[in-house]
Amino acid sequence: MTNRYLGSGTVDSTHSGLTGPIPGHLPGRLTISLWDFSWYTRAEPGGPYADLDAACAETAALGYNTIRICAAPLLLFGRLGLDDLASALDIEGLGARPDGGYFGQRTRWYDAPGGYTVNLHDRLTELFDAAARLGLVVILASWEYQQSPAFARSQEWFRAIDGVALGDRYALLAAAWDRLITALTSAGHRQRIALVELHNEVDFSILPALQDGGSDAVLQLREQHPDLLITASYGKPPHLTMHELPGGLGAAQFHIYSYGVLDALQKRIDIRSENTANFPNPELRTLLRADAPTPADYGRAAEWKYAATVVTDQMVYGYDWIDADAWDAWLYNEYGTYREVMRREIESRVIAVAGWARWQQVPAVIGEGWIGYTPLLGTFEEGPVGRELAVHGITTALDHGVWGMVLGSNAAPHHPFWFSKAWQQQTNALILDHP
Repeated sequence: MTNRYLGSGTVDSTHSGLTGPIPGHLPGRLTISLWDFSWYTRAEPGGPYADLDAACAETAALGYNTIRICAAPLLLFGRLGLDDLASALDIEGLGARPDGGYFGQRTRWYDAPGGYTVNLHDRLTELFDAAARLGLVVILASWEYQQSPAFARSQEWFRAIDGVALGDRYALLAAAWDRLITALTSAGHRQRIALVELHNEVDFSILPALQDGGSDAVLQLREQHPDLLITASYGKPPHLTMHELPGGLGAAQFHIYSYGVLDALQKRIDIRSENTANFPNPELRTLLRADAPTPADYGRAAEWKYAATVVTDQMVYGYDWIDADAWDAWLYNEYGTYREVMRREIESRVIAVAGWARWQQVPAVIGEGWIGYTPLLGTFEEGPVGRELAVHGITTALDHGVWGMVLGSNAAPHHPFWFSKAWQQQTNALILDHP
């Protein structure tokens, strides 16, 4: 008698091969370093991106073949009257503190001292020239409705894009991207473009829901540039209801974070809120450095900068003055309770987005991951726990046909993790050698 199982043979459950086709000139797998906006906000003398050739060379030497950037399409090609600013953009960061330091000094991504001027038109061309010399491809995105303008000395960029009606922002982005792609094509760099994202993390930006004009803008760009992969990215895709995502995305570029124990700590110390009475609370005070000033003595950046970014004033104060060793110790002490949940969460979320991509027959990319937002000098994500979770996410992604992925959001020249060279080379080889 032949054994038979209910439902056997009715569903093709194969996970072999990529979830969707990719252009023939692009690498078979993408291993991505997240340069975000830092490639122009951390270009101060001696900074990690002061020399783009050197930054690209080191990225390639570590085994990466892709960089993901904010290309600032609205500043460069939005036709918002910002041409002069784009040609001489003064980078300030969050600005000087009363004590002589600068706001964001120990806050990841915001540790920009500023003090220089950049021609962003020229710099974008220089970046693509350097990428071409080193054999790198580039994922183009925009962080402009999330935080990029906050690093400028002038509020002109922020005011110009903020003055655009909410319902018109996706159309503005699409038009700017069309002009930027055309400019890169004229410069001979069209095949250097791995992917274009209408905007980074549309669900965590000052934008409408993607179905309210965003998916139409993506479709328009795809019609204008049918040879390119064009999409929009989500910071937290609806893993349990992926069918609710709008159609028309040319790739599944989703971010996979499992905050777990980190979320427990953030809630305990109320670090991600704003305008909380009696901040910092007693739990946070036990984790602050001995020399931490009060929030009043610490001061505040210019108010428009808080409006221009999704990061709160409490986050900047807290991360600037947290005792990184005490922070890490709390996470390590409590991690055991969350370990299996975090592993399963990463695995199930990767499988969900890969399954959606295979259903849509588009390539899948994990452009950010795996734990979450930690202080600049915290090492929990870079340590053995973070690396274990990263490898778990990466191997799951490879097994389910994901095309491109980060080693972690902190694996880039502007993070301390960049100096863990051997692990990055080993893990990039794992990705690129996967059949």
